[in-house]
Amino acid sequence: MVDYKRAKFFMGIVTAACLLLACGFNSFAAKGTAAAMSEGEKLERQMWADIKAKKWPAVMDRLAMGFQSVYADGVRDYKQEVGLLKSLNPGKIGLSGFYVTEKGPVIVVTYRISVEETIDGKRVSVKDAPRQSVWLRTENGWKWIAHANLNQPSQ
Repeated sequence: MVDYKRAKFFMGIVTAACLLLACGFNSFAAKGTAAAMSEGEKLERQMWADIKAKKWPAVMDRLAMGFQSVYADGVRDYKQEVGLLKSLNPGKIGLSGFYVTEKGPVIVVTYRISVEETIDGKRVSVKDAPRQSVWLRTENGWKWIAHANLNQPSQ
């Protein structure tokens, strides 16, 4: 399952997308930033609440068919991510440090999370770790198109 070349390539794409979005802003205080922060944080908080509550129809409705994620062990597509989300069994969730940028139909949300969860059958630490999500506005609402999990499995 581990495809490190693909994982590095995907991380490069996510990084490039973030840089392109960031270059589109004259300053962080640009018009609309406050609304983008509110919307991006709201999207992440709602997604985590639905995952924790196991509201799978709501989660899958917001997951884009072209979804990709990257974890320490490799890249996942839509189908693999759905399987992973259903097996997470998250405990108490703490979200903080939101940094949100919006450009056109895209919102990039970087934040920190502390949550005990299961990834590939391994319980992952509760410690605070960075995450990044990319959301795409469609005619059917916001869709979660990409996610980077920078947490490391417990040794």
